[in-house]
Amino acid sequence: MEETPVTQPVPQKALKKKKRWQRVLWGSALVLLLLVGAASGFAYWIVRGSLPVMKGTLEIAGLEHPVSVWRDSNGVPHIEAHNEHDLYMAQGFVTAQDRLFQMDLSRRQASGQLSEVIGEQTLERDKFFRAFGLRRAAEASLAKYSAEAKNVLAWYAQGVNDYIKMAKDSGSLPVEFRILGYTPTDWGPVDSLAIGKYMAYDLGGHWQGQVFRYQLLQKVSKEMALELFPSYPEGGATIIQAARDNPVDLQATVAAAAIPDPFNGSNNWVISAQKSASGKPMLANDPHLGLSTPSIWYETHLQAPDLQVSGVIFAGVPGIIVGHNEHIAWGVTNVGPDVQDLYIEKRNPNNPNEFEYRGKWESAKLYHEQIKVKGAPPVDYPVAVTRHGPIISEFANDHQPDTALALRWTALDATTELEAVQRFGKAHNWDEFKEALTYFDAPAQNFVFASDDGTIAYRANGKIPIRKNGDSLLPVPGWTDEYEWTGYIPWDELPTTVNPPKGYISTANNKVIDDSYPYHISNSWAEPYRQTRIQQVLDSKQVLQIEDLQKLQFDRHNLLAEEFLPGLLSAVQKKGSLRPIDQEAFDLLKDWNKQDDPEQGGPLVFALWISQLEEVIFKPEVTDEMMKMFEDKAIVRDELLRKSLAGKKEPWIDTKGGIEAVALRSFQLAVDEAADRQGKKTAKWQWGKFHRVDFAHPLGAVKPLDLFFNAKAVPMGGSRATVGAAGWNNETGEVTHGGAWRTVIDLANPRKSFNVVGPGQSGHLLSRWYHDQVDEWTTGKYHETSMDPDVYRKDGYHLQLLPRG
Repeated sequence: MEETPVTQPVPQKALKKKKRWQRVLWGSALVLLLLVGAASGFAYWIVRGSLPVMKGTLEIAGLEHPVSVWRDSNGVPHIEAHNEHDLYMAQGFVTAQDRLFQMDLSRRQASGQLSEVIGEQTLERDKFFRAFGLRRAAEASLAKYSAEAKNVLAWYAQGVNDYIKMAKDSGSLPVEFRILGYTPTDWGPVDSLAIGKYMAYDLGGHWQGQVFRYQLLQKVSKEMALELFPSYPEGGATIIQAARDNPVDLQATVAAAAIPDPFNGSNNWVISAQKSASGKPMLANDPHLGLSTPSIWYETHLQAPDLQVSGVIFAGVPGIIVGHNEHIAWGVTNVGPDVQDLYIEKRNPNNPNEFEYRGKWESAKLYHEQIKVKGAPPVDYPVAVTRHGPIISEFANDHQPDTALALRWTALDATTELEAVQRFGKAHNWDEFKEALTYFDAPAQNFVFASDDGTIAYRANGKIPIRKNGDSLLPVPGWTDEYEWTGYIPWDELPTTVNPPKGYISTANNKVIDDSYPYHISNSWAEPYRQTRIQQVLDSKQVLQIEDLQKLQFDRHNLLAEEFLPGLLSAVQKKGSLRPIDQEAFDLLKDWNKQDDPEQGGPLVFALWISQLEEVIFKPEVTDEMMKMFEDKAIVRDELLRKSLAGKKEPWIDTKGGIEAVALRSFQLAVDEAADRQGKKTAKWQWGKFHRVDFAHPLGAVKPLDLFFNAKAVPMGGSRATVGAAGWNNETGEVTHGGAWRTVIDLANPRKSFNVVGPGQSGHLLSRWYHDQVDEWTTGKYHETSMDPDVYRKDGYHLQLLPRG
């Protein structure tokens, strides 16, 4: 028989004490709540106060005439000026209004000055960029610009500085400056050029591929190493032996290197008048770079008596780099040429600043860099520059090894890309645009062009070196003249196409030459899947609408899966031994339509499988640190699979048990990973639960600031192999890479374009345009940007900039 518990009466004194404590707790909670509310209100007031003035008038020192700035419903500034002096001043001012923190961070990253405002955690990164010398190259480049172009840079800088002074005086600097506890210094022309040099670094690479292959030769046999080369090196035996005989300690370089995303690229295409529904050419472009808040791109419309141009630019740079005027449109993708060579330098054991060349010791040029560090003393950092370029292999080491690696790179020379940018907007036809391209040296880009006179054209433009020997696959001896550059591909012989019979031109970082082309351009081209898919769609219709081009930019058909999935499934089936969950995942893939849609499970399993295949095939020989430098990994992986599935010998796969064992093992690892991430019910697996985009802000890396600065994570379709490109972090699934800017232009009406900028125009947390285009970007929608005043003026955001005094 259960006992009935007896409830004892609570003494009155205890009740009073309990109630008193409850009142204290509730009171404390209320005070805390009020304090949090007050702090939140104060923070809101601070952030709110930094929003740019978009209506009314502001007086600006240096203007010659009033300038009108109309912001349309998407936050795009339409700047109307009486002359170019005022136009570029206003562009600098307005861009700084929306993007000043991004601009400041960009110039600091390019210049190796992050530690000054962040601290010791970015010191090695700053050393890395001080060694590369992007700012030194920007300083050298300024002297090469014309007086007119220098004026544009100076006017733009003056406008930026007018805003900086105004924001400092009014206490309205963007909230990020307050969080990090610093104020921006004045802007200068070299800052704009340094940002341009950083973009060249982001797009101009292949040095890391040389480092990877150099390290690989120290770890595996020559035969195994060559299997991971995109092609056999010219003069291979000699160069390979030199690389093996002269090891360089690269551990510190690899650890701190800021490696550009291997999928940096783009899509672009132009359609002829005959193939266009409007009877005029059409152009589409979506450059693929990192995704972030704010966007790497800033959309702007510039208008002066001799200039009418609209498109995008990097915040901090004057002009429009990709866009259109009233007669022409142009777009870019990365050529990816071999414009960087690493030279193995032999150091004088008696003088660490001398290096051997043709039997003699030559003195390196020394730059004494001083890196300011927040909360710590400044760091003195010497950079040695040989005849081939800066030593980049030892910036984190105290010792002086007998050998070192120096970098030769076209973008470290004085170049004038921003001169070309100023001229693009004023060109009226292909001849004038082509003339502007003579000023564009680095990074080499695939330009597509269309004009209202019916011309469509393509050109791979930029300086691409010609070498005595070698083809940029491996570091080469620097103590001899056998591997020097002898010049550049003649400008008139760069790959060019005008009005081809098939009625369109497209590029997607694919190989742009055939074997008959007499010059070496690159060993590393993108996988062919995006370009092939673009051509499939463009060939599928005799006449194309503008909606067809928009749909194609968002296309999610996965041709990588089309090629490899049948063979991989067959290999798994032959091996057998499938677990129940394996069979369910197998059936999921078998029924998948090869569309990388976010609601499907097939793309998830396939993406994880490809990732696990790389782990199984390349490890343990290729370490995690080496994998970071393995820029041709996707191309090499595909070729290994292609050969092995065709029954050919392939040592990297054969030593792991053969294709059937590798396919099954990697498949089961992928299935286990999918189950760990999304549970064991395969019917509920979805690509978009893993593959999500949040457009991370630089301060979003600090919790809980991500809740404020980042966009809400949204499921995203596409993949690295689809035209609708969406690269991701393999560990987190975060989509970090893609076409933040998409544009489509019909030259039947070149005064308007259809665009999207993910995640939005503004860099201000409380702006209505901060994350307003996330939905457009993730669902394939567009807004219209017009040069017509009757269109862009109707939204009511009118700011007039007046000359002070």
